[in-house]
Amino acid sequence: MTRKTLTLIACVMASLAVCMGKKIELKDITEGTFAPKYVTGIRPLEGTDKYCKISEDGRQIIMTSFRKGAKPTVAYQIADSDTSRIQYIDGYSFSPDGKRILIRTDYKPVYRRSFHARYFIYDRENERLTPLTDHADLQVATWSPDSRHVAYVRANNLYIHDGEKETQVTKDGKTNEVINGLPDWVYEEEFTFNKAFAWDADGSGIVWIRFDESQVKTCALQLFKGLSPERQSYANYPGEYAYKYPKAGEENSKVSVWSYELATGATRQIQLPMPHDGYIPRVLSTSKKGNVLVYTMNRHQDTLKVYTVNPVTTENRLLIEETVPKYMKEEILDWIAITDKNILLPSDRDGYMHLYLYDLNGQLIRQVEKGDYDVTDVYGYDERRGDTYFQAAMLNPMDRQIYVAHKNGQVERLTDTEGYNQAIFAGDFSYFLNTWCDYAHPYVFTTRDRKGKIVEIVEDNHELVEKLKEYEDWTQREPFSFTTSEGVTLNGWMVKPADFDKSKKYPVILFQYSGPGNQQVLNAWQSGSMGGGGAFDYYLASQGYIIACVDGRGTGARGAEFEKCTYLRLGDLESKDQVETALYMGSLPYVDSQRIGIWGWSYGGFNTLMSMSEGRPVFRAGVAVAPPTNWKFYDTIYTERYMRTPQENAEGYKTNPMERASQLHGALLICHGVADDNVHPQNTFEYSEALVQADKDFKELFYVNRNHGISGGNTRHHLLRQITQWFNEHMK
Repeated sequence: MTRKTLTLIACVMASLAVCMGKKIELKDITEGTFAPKYVTGIRPLEGTDKYCKISEDGRQIIMTSFRKGAKPTVAYQIADSDTSRIQYIDGYSFSPDGKRILIRTDYKPVYRRSFHARYFIYDRENERLTPLTDHADLQVATWSPDSRHVAYVRANNLYIHDGEKETQVTKDGKTNEVINGLPDWVYEEEFTFNKAFAWDADGSGIVWIRFDESQVKTCALQLFKGLSPERQSYANYPGEYAYKYPKAGEENSKVSVWSYELATGATRQIQLPMPHDGYIPRVLSTSKKGNVLVYTMNRHQDTLKVYTVNPVTTENRLLIEETVPKYMKEEILDWIAITDKNILLPSDRDGYMHLYLYDLNGQLIRQVEKGDYDVTDVYGYDERRGDTYFQAAMLNPMDRQIYVAHKNGQVERLTDTEGYNQAIFAGDFSYFLNTWCDYAHPYVFTTRDRKGKIVEIVEDNHELVEKLKEYEDWTQREPFSFTTSEGVTLNGWMVKPADFDKSKKYPVILFQYSGPGNQQVLNAWQSGSMGGGGAFDYYLASQGYIIACVDGRGTGARGAEFEKCTYLRLGDLESKDQVETALYMGSLPYVDSQRIGIWGWSYGGFNTLMSMSEGRPVFRAGVAVAPPTNWKFYDTIYTERYMRTPQENAEGYKTNPMERASQLHGALLICHGVADDNVHPQNTFEYSEALVQADKDFKELFYVNRNHGISGGNTRHHLLRQITQWFNEHMK
């Protein structure tokens, strides 16, 4: 054979290799092969066009501007003399006067939002770094508005430090009994915050929430030695982690509001007119002395009250009372914007989530915008111009754009490409960092002026875009919609194998989450069963499946009626809609209606079980990961928001997988982490017993020392392989 012939063969083989492309492997997914680049850590400085961020190596705090061409300066960097105390900057906050920086390091997570850390104070003038205290277990350290003090929580007690000495404000904090200045587990998880204290406007006093959880029942999770990491203390005997977790219908923490006056050392209780079983989901500072805001909510979570309280006199005054049908969405607690003169309140009182502007006396000034669409995030109110910036699903439920509503009622769209847009605005609203993506393209970060004009492309992830072209399995998502037998139009997407042949019949795997207000059918890079551009969906498609996802009733961005129609009976309509999806998919000429599977995680695991036991035997196989199986096992705030208590709604609580165990149809795999502090393994243990007594075959997998995310070491890779193999075993 001649050299010319060999060269020709080599060229042909190389061309074929390029044509065929690479195959997606599970390790690619779990090891971050397809991870995009992010622009993260942007911290706008109030009233300016500047922002700060931590450098990629974690050794510097960099200050720069949103303006194009702005030269960055270093506000702090870890000097050689500091390395024995600080290896990595985890977080920071500037004192209000800008002269000092509170540096956070040695971050150790507790739950989803809580953590312990060590703090240092850096004096920018003399470049001196000093420890705030000698303790490494501080929580949520926060400057006073006058820059003279720092408040923090240690061992469930509130402290104040003046730079020289520490003052202990409370002394009754005790694990699993009393917490001062931090939310308890259920508040942190379901009201999504981690700090329960606020300074008065001049720094003369502080207000905090006290949680008495002594009467809340304890949940205990078993811990083992395990691997990655190993816990040697449990090498021979299992350990136990016990904490307070209020389940639906059970006793919550008793909450109260207290104040401390620095000048006198006086501690006072603030008496708020609230139900004995109500919630206090926020305490917030304002710019006006003697006006700390406290939110209260009734246990049914359909009424929110905003009070202003005086830390010294303990007087309180009701500013706003908001009541909506069925329940308040928890997002509004984060979306409420407090400015020097106004309160911007989101509400779905008219059937869609819109914005309402009040003054600080609680008087409604105007509705900011209106229409048959939902506002889906709030970026702030510019008092100087009267402009309100927000995100909305105005084009369609699968799309997100950035808008400004002017004082005269005119609304302008600031982003120009359909897909998913998010924003971080400068402190003076002169610029914003826009993040855009869609099903097919990873994140593109651009800075824009207040009119939406692009100033600079910061990151476009072009390297990842080029990398994805090398993979033959990376196809595309195809949006679709259909109407169910009940006349409900549902939206979805599907992924077909790269070598799809419409003359063949393919098995289908449905992925869904289905929980209240959630969306998986969103024209965004993060859509898909495991995020990351949907790599796991493309991997499953490479195994010969069509992957589909449909958002059923109860999901978000289609107005309050669509979202809240599942109220008091979670799982009923959601499971019907997944069965209807299976029937629709089975009607397509290229789908094998006898080979349809379903899977989901958390609420998606719950609805997988509900759908496989709905009564219509449409599913050949399913996988439920970390599923709630009876809502009486889940926490008060989340469950009762949608179901009220078991005592009030006994019939609704019977709509659960355990009650339907005898109706289970299809091959079922259940996976759960045995240290899941969110959806306790009790859910799977009790459900498996119900299946045993109903004489139903199934398989279950447990992951030692893993929480709700089931990750660490090789765990996630193993889990995804089990899901894949389960469908290959029962659907091929």
